[in-house]
Amino acid sequence: MSIQPQPDRVIIFDTTLRDGEQSPGATLNPEEKLVIAQQLARLGVDVIEAGFAISSPGDFEAVNNIAKGVGVEGGPIICSLARAVRQDIQVAAEAIKPAAHPRIHTFISTSDIHLKYQLKKSRQEVLAIAEEMVVYAKSFVTDVEFSPMDASRSDPAFLYQVLERAIAAGATTLNIPDTVGYCTPKDMEALIRGIQENVSGIDQVMLSVHTQNDLGLATANALAAIEQGVRQVECTINGIGERAGNAALEEVVMALQVRKSHFNPFLGRSAESVAPLTRINTQEIYKASRLVSTATGISVQPNKAIVGQMLCSR
Repeated sequence: MSIQPQPDRVIIFDTTLRDGEQSPGATLNPEEKLVIAQQLARLGVDVIEAGFAISSPGDFEAVNNIAKGVGVEGGPIICSLARAVRQDIQVAAEAIKPAAHPRIHTFISTSDIHLKYQLKKSRQEVLAIAEEMVVYAKSFVTDVEFSPMDASRSDPAFLYQVLERAIAAGATTLNIPDTVGYCTPKDMEALIRGIQENVSGIDQVMLSVHTQNDLGLATANALAAIEQGVRQVECTINGIGERAGNAALEEVVMALQVRKSHFNPFLGRSAESVAPLTRINTQEIYKASRLVSTATGISVQPNKAIVGQMLCSR
């Protein structure tokens, strides 16, 4: 299954089982991950990032089980993360192979600080690796997502080059990560606008964002990106994730639901349209929230937006 580059709705990419599990103490076993994935499917998410298959035998098992049990025809896309490394991509491809709709999500850093201290590679090397590994991922699956890690702190001109290479290599989704939660909504608007105006072929792919919550702006940044034409948002149940977490699925979805007349025009609709902006079954949100909280041991903040217990009190 391939999602059209510019649908008139927002694609919900859930990474609770990958980035969410990076919350300290949030380790999940394969059985727990499968149960959560089944609930995510009932919730109606479009893409489940089931894990980082090469990271451990347990994660490979979890991704593979989800691909078999949840990745059925008519179900969500099942995705595994993979560094832009051949072995990572091979293992990811094997893990998601049983899914009816598999996706490989590969990434490499693009900021100068990451190139110097993390990758220890030149810009030219990163350009070559990004292109080569997207081509390699495409040899396994038709649906390939590419992320330039730390995009929000990358030199824009270099970022545009990397994205153009990924498009030319066959990427179907370009995901723009605010890896350290650095952006404000205005920054995010400018980042997405710059990509749209300067990257050749950008209209051929799905544009996505991954926002971190270090400054408490993950949801605001995701919504700002939608207003600029982004059509996929990466998020987690309860906003869990490494450090301060990610954009909370329930916040993004309910903002789009409650403020539909505001967001409709950004998706090419009349303000009065009553059609849903996502495929999420909102009646399943609370159940998903409590399931993830119980499985991870991470309590939901009582005054947490949308799913906090105090929202039901007066």
